[in-house]
Amino acid sequence: MELWRAFRRLWKRDGFRRLLLLRLAAQSADGTLQVGMASYVLFSPQSQPNAWAIAAVLAISLLPFTILGPFVSPLLDRWSRRDVALHTGIIRAVLSLVIALIVGAGWTSGGGTTALMVLLLVALSLNRFMLAGLSAGMHHTVSQREFLSASAIIPSVGPLGVVVGGALGLGIRLVLGRFVPSHVADAVIFVAAALLFVWSAAVSATFARDALGPDRAGELPSMRRVLHGLADAGRHLWERKAALLGLADMAITRFLFGLVSVAMILVARNRWHPVTEPDAALVDLGVWGGLTGAGFLLAAVFVPAAVRRAGLATTLLGLLLLGVLGTAIATFSDSRWALFTMSFIVGLVTQSVKICADGIVHAHVDEPLKGRVFTFYDMGFNGAYVLAAVAAALALPPDGVAASAFALMALTFGVTATLTAAAVARITREDFERGSEDLVAARS
Repeated sequence: MELWRAFRRLWKRDGFRRLLLLRLAAQSADGTLQVGMASYVLFSPQSQPNAWAIAAVLAISLLPFTILGPFVSPLLDRWSRRDVALHTGIIRAVLSLVIALIVGAGWTSGGGTTALMVLLLVALSLNRFMLAGLSAGMHHTVSQREFLSASAIIPSVGPLGVVVGGALGLGIRLVLGRFVPSHVADAVIFVAAALLFVWSAAVSATFARDALGPDRAGELPSMRRVLHGLADAGRHLWERKAALLGLADMAITRFLFGLVSVAMILVARNRWHPVTEPDAALVDLGVWGGLTGAGFLLAAVFVPAAVRRAGLATTLLGLLLLGVLGTAIATFSDSRWALFTMSFIVGLVTQSVKICADGIVHAHVDEPLKGRVFTFYDMGFNGAYVLAAVAAALALPPDGVAASAFALMALTFGVTATLTAAAVARITREDFERGSEDLVAARS
């Protein structure tokens, strides 16, 4: 198995091992925090969420850093990325405990609601900032020839962490919720998230201060220099057509995955179960999350094996065509297992495209600009998800099922595959495949 070979090879690198553990800890905490938020806001007995409510939750979670990211991204090319991970872990642990206090005390009207939303906004935005820094620092732990292999493993640990953290939060809500009021169970979820954030900070402390870069730390830039730096990063990305193509494909597939996510929440909450039974809906969403997570994890196995046999460009095109097949399933059937199967396939495709894009961006973007470019990357990743929630609110019925919407998703996958094939044809194969040389060497 190609992934296992790559994993064994990279596992020998001490920095890579600890970076894996740091991603696992940080994103387990993030998954627990998000489940706590969703449980409290969308799945409390008194709530009857619609697509706009889901869009609002996603906007609170993801949009602030999407907007502010470009202006703070130069910090990732000036500050120690290890220090960013350490300090944000500590801050988020404190924020999670304060959130737990607000929710557990039932202080959720007026100023309490505002404070809760602001604290969640800050905690989740800090997480996005920290992850952009870890992405930019990954190349300090592997060689240039191993970018794609590392990009298959490390980003897949993140979804694994989210699945672990989400399962922990869901388990707390379903088990503890039988014995105490739901808001108390939700408060315990936030306490668990705080403990996981402490774990991530502890792992961060095992790195030397400069172990994850940047190579050239320095004083904070002025706003004028920030804007010039962003312009430099934008020009650099525009000149690297392969990296620009990878980022575009990642954003489009993330948008389509967002549409599927909102549809499944609406189906579980408003169609499969009465709105008075939120715990039953949470169970079905747990199944959906498990299947989607399985697709994410399988991507880590699939991509290296596919690239080894067919090359990066062919793998990317094949994934987009698989997305056509996956969303077409829901066009012809709206049964529970048809929707679950679609979610698994779309999850596999979305994460696989992201792995390809991660490797391409690492291979084509110069180190002095990686922090800024990966913040652009993170903007596309999160902004596409929020935009998908808004599109779902406009296009989907209250129960989330519309054959025409799934048909449009399939068409979008197909158009994206066509445009990608045309773009790849203008880039030399050798240039596009850069960063996957260790897999090519294994093939030969």
